[in-house]
Amino acid sequence: MSSTPDKRRLEFADELRRLRVEAGLSGKQLAGKVNWHPSKVSKIENGRQDPTDSDVSTWLDAVEASESVVGRMRDDLRGIRIASNSWKRQLRTGHSSRQQYSSEIESKANVIRVFELIVVPGLVQIAEYARHVFIKAAEFQETPRDTDDALRIRLERQRALYDSAKRIELLICESALRYFVCPPEVMVAQIDRLLALLGLSTVRFGVIPLDTQMPAVPTNGFWIVGNTVLIETVDTEINTDSPTDLATYHKLADMLWSVAVEGDDARRILTNCSTAIARAHNLTRINE
Repeated sequence: MSSTPDKRRLEFADELRRLRVEAGLSGKQLAGKVNWHPSKVSKIENGRQDPTDSDVSTWLDAVEASESVVGRMRDDLRGIRIASNSWKRQLRTGHSSRQQYSSEIESKANVIRVFELIVVPGLVQIAEYARHVFIKAAEFQETPRDTDDALRIRLERQRALYDSAKRIELLICESALRYFVCPPEVMVAQIDRLLALLGLSTVRFGVIPLDTQMPAVPTNGFWIVGNTVLIETVDTEINTDSPTDLATYHKLADMLWSVAVEGDDARRILTNCSTAIARAHNLTRINE
């Protein structure tokens, strides 16, 4: 396949069309077979609609593709997603468009499960902490800064925390409290925000303490938003709605929660981290 993501998407769509034709199916027949509107088949084949993992699986089942073809097509789709979702491509106009995407999928999701290794989840970041995260990311990726717009959308996203119709689980490693990309006084204020979060009935919050024997090896943070999994790496974001991937990350989340602490134990870790940062950097704490 060609190197640019747009060309690869069109070639992938052409390959789906070829498989349909080889199976002896018209677009209308394929749509009827899988209970789709015929226009969906046309849009996918003409590159006007990106197929989801589920769409591709349904298509390949309908044309009775061989296992080797199924494997190849899934690999191609994953490669296209990775190339399309590179941070330089996603952030070519700044962070605000990516924040808007998060806002849209979170507003539709009933379940949001988050795991982070070394950063506080965006849904509970205070403004100044988020500002430093955006600035550091833009500097590293060498992308335009639209910090104020991105910050506004990120803070608006936090309304989801108070939606009783949602199940939100936020799990962090203690390392997310010990390492920070902001001034120490901002990190202390961020921890205060997390302490307040412990009183929210709509949010489950947990911390995996340092020196914990881990039940699995999580190499990256990840978000499960509804039926979508988002995995961030240094250079890209993997975005998948494959049922297999979804089950894998729910399993991983469950395993990580099995060694987490909540409630008063989480409060103790937050308080200790805040106190340690304040003392190390000669900050004055009101409650000391």
